[in-house]
Amino acid sequence: MAALNIQKGASSHSAYDLRDPNAEIIESHTLAVLVENEPGVLARVIGLFSGRGYNIDSLTVAEVDHLGHRSRITIVTRGTPAVIEQIKAQLGRIVPVHEVHDLTVEGRSVERELGLFKVSGKGDKRVEALRIAEIFRASVVDSTLESFVFEITGTSEKLDAFADLMRPLGLSDQARTGVAALARGA
Repeated sequence: MAALNIQKGASSHSAYDLRDPNAEIIESHTLAVLVENEPGVLARVIGLFSGRGYNIDSLTVAEVDHLGHRSRITIVTRGTPAVIEQIKAQLGRIVPVHEVHDLTVEGRSVERELGLFKVSGKGDKRVEALRIAEIFRASVVDSTLESFVFEITGTSEKLDAFADLMRPLGLSDQARTGVAALARGA
């Protein structure tokens, strides 16, 4: 008996792949783009996405080479495999872009995001918020008699789960950095 050939996007709960074989699978990809650190580069990269109707789920930018004046832009986007290939090709054609890496397909990578979450509440809700924060290894970075600000680092899914649990306890505000990612070592 031959092994099942379940493709990416297929249900892992069934031996039957009931998806339309002609439908394109929408995938999330993390792209790392090394660019010249000069005015207008970020606008050109963002313009490529907006001009073609592509969405950016997360965007982080920082200078990574002070002497060489280069910055790294980490973009999380979604699309069909053909759209992702088109995005990578078009990014590579922008003049100040030095390298484009698709961390999703090039091998294993480490992705992290930083989040600040303000939770307002009193009594039992306050105690429960501290208990959940301890489970998630979140730090209290500010505290008043009526609120906490928690700092948490992890995958986007971890931060989403933390926010979902804090919402009924009084989550009133949040700020997130977006994904920072690096390929793992050989």
